[in-house]
Amino acid sequence: MDQATSAISNIFSGETRFYTRFDAAQSEEGDHSQVEMKNSSDTEDELGVSVGEHPQDTYDSRQRCSLKCAFFLAFCTLFVFVMGYLLGYVTSPKPAVMEPTRSPEIDDEMLFEPEPTLDWVGVQKLLGQKLSAASFENCLREFSSQSHEAGSKGDEELAAQILSEFLNLGMNPWTDEHYVKLQVPSSVKPNKVLFGTQEIGTPQGYLAYSSTGLIKGRVVYAHYSQPDDLELLLNMKIKLTGAIVLARAGKISFAEKVANAARFGAAAVLIYPDPVDVVCNSDCELFGHVHLGSGDPYTPGFPSFNHTQFPPAQSSSLPDILAQTITPAMAAQLFGKMGGPSVPRSWVETGLNRVSPIKLGSEKDVITVEVNNVLVEKRIHNVFGVIKGFMDPDRYVVIGAQRDSWGPGYAKSTVGTCVLMELARAITEMLKRDDFRPRRSIIFASWSAGEYGSVGATEWLEGYLSSLSMKAFVYISLDGVVTGSQTFKAAASPLLYKLIRETMMEVKSTVFSNDTSKTLYDEFAGSNWEQSVIVPMKMDDSAYPFLTFSGIPSVSFSFTSLKHGSNYPYFCTLLDDKDHLDFATRHLTADVAVAATRLAGHMALRLVHDYLLRLDVDKYKSLLRSHVSQIMHLSTQLKQSGLVTADQPEVLSTQWITSAFGSFSRAASSLTTTIQNSDLSDTELCRIINDRIMRVEHNFLSPYVSPKDVPFRHIFFGTGTHTLQALADHLEALRKRTLDSDWNLFRNQFALITWTVQGCANNLVGNVWDLDNEI
Repeated sequence: MDQATSAISNIFSGETRFYTRFDAAQSEEGDHSQVEMKNSSDTEDELGVSVGEHPQDTYDSRQRCSLKCAFFLAFCTLFVFVMGYLLGYVTSPKPAVMEPTRSPEIDDEMLFEPEPTLDWVGVQKLLGQKLSAASFENCLREFSSQSHEAGSKGDEELAAQILSEFLNLGMNPWTDEHYVKLQVPSSVKPNKVLFGTQEIGTPQGYLAYSSTGLIKGRVVYAHYSQPDDLELLLNMKIKLTGAIVLARAGKISFAEKVANAARFGAAAVLIYPDPVDVVCNSDCELFGHVHLGSGDPYTPGFPSFNHTQFPPAQSSSLPDILAQTITPAMAAQLFGKMGGPSVPRSWVETGLNRVSPIKLGSEKDVITVEVNNVLVEKRIHNVFGVIKGFMDPDRYVVIGAQRDSWGPGYAKSTVGTCVLMELARAITEMLKRDDFRPRRSIIFASWSAGEYGSVGATEWLEGYLSSLSMKAFVYISLDGVVTGSQTFKAAASPLLYKLIRETMMEVKSTVFSNDTSKTLYDEFAGSNWEQSVIVPMKMDDSAYPFLTFSGIPSVSFSFTSLKHGSNYPYFCTLLDDKDHLDFATRHLTADVAVAATRLAGHMALRLVHDYLLRLDVDKYKSLLRSHVSQIMHLSTQLKQSGLVTADQPEVLSTQWITSAFGSFSRAASSLTTTIQNSDLSDTELCRIINDRIMRVEHNFLSPYVSPKDVPFRHIFFGTGTHTLQALADHLEALRKRTLDSDWNLFRNQFALITWTVQGCANNLVGNVWDLDNEI
């Protein structure tokens, strides 16, 4: 074989080289044209004869030609033989040789079979086969921890464990590091509460981001410190300016309670867990934060990366009053010493009135609150893994769960982390062992510092805001997905209502019923599924910044108990452990977790499997219609009140907002028609349509306010003067002639909201030449 190779090499590398050409000529007998291969020297001989060479020279020339042709024929024969031998050698079976092997990785599989080979029924079946209660029991034991506060050693150990799991699954994991400012109790000066000169207690629980210092003032019981509660106290002629508000936990977040009290002039807030709301012992401690926002409040609007040159800034949503939690025993001591009028009959009875009726407090009931919390800088890590799509890998759904907690955090973080990990394991197995090929990508995220107001998640959003707004099309939160087993609640963008409903109609679980044919929809939806299932998304929901800050359609959900609705009574306490969650789920925690994983998995897989994204734009059309109708109704009332002067007729014209609504409505209907008349197997066409759908949520973020100053810019679900609800409230304030009403400010609000809606309509249409310019 070596000799043959050498011979071929000598032939092609020798000094004598032939230049050949092909000459097509028709034979004298009239045969078809033949191809004759000649050397360059032959060409010279032909030219010699034509100019009058002797016949002998011509004969010699032809003889030389014959010799050369014979040589060339022999060469060609040898060449064909050698090449045939080589080809046979290459293609013949080889002896088995042991080579290093490695497990297939997702990126390698992307080189093959780009088109999904499983239909949706097959995908559902596969996912169900991958999940089991036994697997969850193991996971819950593996990830449970007694101490994993943000930035602590326990938090870092869990992060490393999750990173290792993602690596073993072949998910190309990476981490996102931030240096954030967290507030913790002082190790040398405890927080205190005194009634007169008598010390009530030094609580171990605390409220991060409280103002610090020492405040004295009269104590006033304010129920849940909701706006209506505080308004009722004012109507009872109870002065709140400079007072210390005593409020019970529940209904709204700690941050909202403190913000409400500050707005009414209070100097401090004490919050306690009432036995009616939380079944706990008398020394139950509460933990939480009072930042009326999300993320690191000392890097508002920008990410807390270590290399960033931070300006001296802080969030405008930080309270300027003191806030502290106390135990039920401490609250009982205060109530025992307080006088003043009795509480209103409309307020829910407290569980601390066993001895005597609860009083609201008198001018003589002076207490002292001392808060000595300190700011510390902590390094936190978000951990990510990815399953890449095979057709549109740059479009992805994000599934996330917080990892940190005060104390055990079993329902708050451990269950969600296990759902995240089990879902990642199941889907990677579907790729490696089965025929599942997602069109789009799935990012799995483990967040840190969630207890301080979704700090880890928000810092990531701030760091990659521009990229995420174009690529991340849905966020699914797994925080607190299991807090009971008797009912189901979900908070979501209206774009996802239809997907939630369809998913509930597909997922079955025998944990809620012995009837194997019953779906989650049959079990929990009732006659009006939205009224039974959908609840408003609260500011302390981990999905809230994704929806209102980044404009990413988001959903959070929970299997919970009937008694407490969507609230788990042990959140923010050290009682959030396995025993209490097992009691709440009737010892079915792992089984309910499987149902939660199937629900989240079905939503995610449907979003990455289908040609078109399952986002319902028409739902926003009906929601916008409702808001515009409210504005028109209030406008009519204001006109009838006679407060509009002759030189202000344009102030209350609703023509432009109704026209903008009409533009959005037509754009949504046009999109539906386009989808119905399109070939959905056309990949590029589907991508164009999906891009139009993806921008809807983001375009409802007001472009006229700064993310730094007003982070929650969504005109439907955000907070601030840019929202549709704020516009309606301002109309009502104008009618009542309140001090904070302003015609010029209202006109500005009205114009900016109108153009936000119109801008969303324009983008939904698609091409600029298709825009409706009637407005």
